[in-house]
Amino acid sequence: MNYIKHFTKQIALLFFLTFLSNSFAQKAELGAKSFYDSIQSKKNQLLDVRTSNEYNQGHIAGAFQADWNNPDQFKERVASLDKQQPLYIYCLAGSRSSAAQKWLIKEGFKTVFNLQGGINAWNLEDLPLEGKKEVKQLSITEFLASLPADKTVLVDIGAEWCPPCKKMNPIIDELGQEGIEIIRVDGGSQTQLVKELGVIAFPTFITFKNGAEVKRIEGVCSKETLKKLLD
Repeated sequence: MNYIKHFTKQIALLFFLTFLSNSFAQKAELGAKSFYDSIQSKKNQLLDVRTSNEYNQGHIAGAFQADWNNPDQFKERVASLDKQQPLYIYCLAGSRSSAAQKWLIKEGFKTVFNLQGGINAWNLEDLPLEGKKEVKQLSITEFLASLPADKTVLVDIGAEWCPPCKKMNPIIDELGQEGIEIIRVDGGSQTQLVKELGVIAFPTFITFKNGAEVKRIEGVCSKETLKKLLD
């Protein structure tokens, strides 16, 4: 009987500690200056949960972007993040990132910190932001004319702030080392070309032969799948 009581107490204590742990994680908010100091480590992950338009108007250096108000996009992009590494998130005022923080913890992210007050609080402390770079837009005519006319090429359309794109980079590098012609397009800045090509998700991989599109695929995939695009 004493053994059963002891076991019951241990179970109750475990549930209580788990509850405290989850409650603490969900309330892990940092002021702007503390947030800034904390994200200096290269091991930390930084996520902007605003829209791409908001992101392009000014974002924290090194931040990935996944729109919390676009559930499919958000789930797809955060799936490429490491749940075991600290994740720092922010939005404009803190409400969207707070909601995202709770969801991320529920999905198994170990440590998630929210920027209290969002970019508004960040700006009040006069902390640095990266703005949209002015990049000459490439038309689809110019792009197609730049492709090799005598070979098949794999075009990788992604963005620096896209977690799935970063996850695919080593595979793309391997293909390049194997002699496959790779052309990378920064879809985050070449918005006109992205629209004209009908690209709706990053990364998108398209094979072109003699200047004409052959096949395409979206999202994270294996090297073997990409090679099939070249068949």
